[in-house]
Amino acid sequence: MLSVSNAEATILQLIQPLDSHINTEVIDLLTASGRILASPVTSQLDFPHWDNSAMDGYAVRYEDVRDCNEEKPVVLEIIEEISAGVQPKSIIQSGKAARILTGAIMPVGADTVVMQERTRREENQVFILATPKPKEFVRQQASYYKAGSPLLPSGIVLNAQEIAVLAAVQCTKLKVFRRPRVAILSTGDELVTPETPLQAGQIVDSNQYAIAALVQQMGAEAIMLGIVRDEPTALEEAIAYALTQADIIISSGGVSVGDYDYVEQILESLGGKIHVRSVAMKPGKPLTVATFPPSSPSHSPIYFGLPGNPAAVLVTFWRFVQPAIKKLSGLAEGWEPKFIKARASQELRSDGKRETYVWGQMRLSDGIYYFYPASGVQNSGNLINLAQTNSLAVLPVGKTLVATGEEVHVLIQ
Repeated sequence: MLSVSNAEATILQLIQPLDSHINTEVIDLLTASGRILASPVTSQLDFPHWDNSAMDGYAVRYEDVRDCNEEKPVVLEIIEEISAGVQPKSIIQSGKAARILTGAIMPVGADTVVMQERTRREENQVFILATPKPKEFVRQQASYYKAGSPLLPSGIVLNAQEIAVLAAVQCTKLKVFRRPRVAILSTGDELVTPETPLQAGQIVDSNQYAIAALVQQMGAEAIMLGIVRDEPTALEEAIAYALTQADIIISSGGVSVGDYDYVEQILESLGGKIHVRSVAMKPGKPLTVATFPPSSPSHSPIYFGLPGNPAAVLVTFWRFVQPAIKKLSGLAEGWEPKFIKARASQELRSDGKRETYVWGQMRLSDGIYYFYPASGVQNSGNLINLAQTNSLAVLPVGKTLVATGEEVHVLIQ
């Protein structure tokens, strides 16, 4: 049985990001939200594109206004008014000024903007009532970004702010990593779909729906393969098919030591190499991870056999599968599990024999994070009190009690 940290290290070492030369596609900017950039972006535009005004006011020569105040204002002749989107027509010479609005191009000869609150206008003259700083309120061309230099690196998620930058540089076609394909199947003769009337001894297959939702939330493609009965031939056919369709295969159930748990022997019969068989964690001890020889340069599948109990499925997904999908997807960094320190809102207990995960809510109060465990029984078969949780408190091996107010590490989902 592996420790949690050893299992994590093993899994992340097995996962290799999608090849940026093979596993990519070109998409439109409007469909880029949440996708991962597969090649760096540069632009041939400076930002700002030209010197422009950061304020409504007057474009002047600093030399003309370097020594003035309300008692001794400098008087300049206004020769032009420049609004945003208009090319200036005049050259600002000594004793002259241009009325200028925010975002407008600075006229030739001017190097400073005096904000209008520090001026007084009389017909075609402006009285400068205070000395500005040199180049004040002027956005210099290329001061934000110089054409030809790196703009956005590959391996980042494209969120609203990155998409705004790409739109500004007129980059409307993007090379992104394709979405990872994740095949999902559930094993067990007792399982039925949510639409099926329950008979005695039957259980609704909630695992497949939970896993599919998690996969989709991560921007990957969920391939739902349904329920597979506890019969070796059916399981082998389903897993063999999944291996041809997906980068990652996730099954739930069939990986412990029951009489009808065939998954590991089937994986080996299909050429799989098993790297993880169980992990010293609670819930989630029965976890199987296997790799398969690549069937093509772009396809080298990895298999995750998760436990059957619903809470254990979610905990093992958050702890191991989520970072694996993130790394596979092409993210350059930030795919590791994220932990923060919080204070326990009440006592947290475990038997100390395995690393224990307690689900609940993380809340911020007066700058301090507090962890509130979900009410009710916390065991691997109780799915109900997982609703509305957002984090997992971690009690290490040997730790049987976290007292109220004591610090605890919390895994953010």
